[in-house]
Amino acid sequence: MSTFDDRKKGFENKYQHDQEMLFKIQNRRNKLLGLWAADLLGKSGEDADAYAKEVILSDFEAPGDDDVHDKVAADLEAASVDLSDHRLRKKMDELLAVAHEQIMTETG
Repeated sequence: MSTFDDRKKGFENKYQHDQEMLFKIQNRRNKLLGLWAADLLGKSGEDADAYAKEVILSDFEAPGDDDVHDKVAADLEAASVDLSDHRLRKKMDELLAVAHEQIMTETG
């Protein structure tokens, strides 16, 4: 195998690893967002966990974060929780940073 093939394989492995980490981080963010929103909706315990799972699953409906945002925003609006779009998006960004730190710490 040539040096070029070795480098190509290395880049492919790194890309695959990076994509797996991004997937884990986004799923963790969605779980944290679901738990946060569940609290605003007055849910706790198993109900909060079930809601967080719904939020995680909503991410598989379309590429990007809009499906997660739209689900949480609609649920909060239906429950008459006063939360601006800006605050929700800011919370999503904050929780992405928290999720990133958690996953990186766990994988060491």
